Amino acid sequence: MTTATTPTITAYQKRLGGRNLGGLLLLLGLVLLFLLSLKVGTYKISWSMLLNILSGDSSEPLLAHVICQIRLPRAAAALVAGAALGCAGAAMQNVLRNPLASPFTLGVSQGAACGAAFAIIVLGAGLPTANSPTPPDLAPYIIVLAAFGGALLTVTVLTMLAFFRDISPESLILAGVALSAFFGAVTMLLQYFASDIEVAGTVFWTFGDLSKARWRDLFLMTALLLPTLLYLWRKGWSFNALLWGDETAASLGIQVGRLRLTTLIITALLAAVTIAFLGIIGFVGLIAPHLMRPLVGQDYRYLIPYSALAGAVLLLAADLLARIIMAPVVLPVGILTSFAGAPLFLYLLARNRKGHQ
Repeated sequence: MTTATTPTITAYQKRLGGRNLGGLLLLLGLVLLFLLSLKVGTYKISWSMLLNILSGDSSEPLLAHVICQIRLPRAAAALVAGAALGCAGAAMQNVLRNPLASPFTLGVSQGAACGAAFAIIVLGAGLPTANSPTPPDLAPYIIVLAAFGGALLTVTVLTMLAFFRDISPESLILAGVALSAFFGAVTMLLQYFASDIEVAGTVFWTFGDLSKARWRDLFLMTALLLPTLLYLWRKGWSFNALLWGDETAASLGIQVGRLRLTTLIITALLAAVTIAFLGIIGFVGLIAPHLMRPLVGQDYRYLIPYSALAGAVLLLAADLLARIIMAPVVLPVGILTSFAGAPLFLYLLARNRKGHQ
């Protein structure tokens, strides 16, 4: 018995060591990209000067302002938004039983964008003035609530289709495409009757641009991300049980319906808050979990936090590339993530289709 189990234990230890090493490398890559995001830009800053400014040196006020008020919020936004989208994508792929699921591919992002456009154009939350029905201090939160409403509506429709009509995973993606088209049409209808300033504000808002981030927004995003990430991580065993089917999970004492509904609501809220503050950033929630599965497998105790790390690394890298690829012009990071994610989505769709033939 000892001889039979020893190779199994050794293989498990090697796999566990590989996971830990991969996590350490991800953390190192995250720190390196974060520091590079603070260093790279129009103003040339040496490593020693950067470290001095971060330690509180105020001898260079202009550089300190650039680092602390422009680059640092941008890098922090990439970290928080990437982690939010990464863990949301991993959780959605589990509870919807669909490897192609993510806030962007299922139309959740477009639903949130439509809700935010409604708040900007109809409620006057985008450019609040003296005659606006929305007080200026409440405008950002009105946009967040409207974006959450649009995202939650999308999740509700998808949930009803998936679990009451029992449609296939491929059909669920098509439903997401249909919902994206619907919300896109509603957004265009709102823009058609809006003023030029409101249209310009809505279009600019939809760009996935990390430069929009402000410290107040980042505090709210972080305050939502941390408990959500903790909840999803603690539900890792339950997510693992769902891989074996709803009946198996229920036999193990898991309240499947409650778990699925709660997960969809909080992941929709994560996506909605990210979109409301930063615009549409596509495919990060799709790419991050698939990059981590070869490293950690389908164990969601590891896949949830590792997907959050991978999402943060991906978004930091994409933003860094967006700032240097056409410097001094800075591209919206959502453009680069869509360029990177679209080929992977087509590959996963083709592979998933082939596996069912």
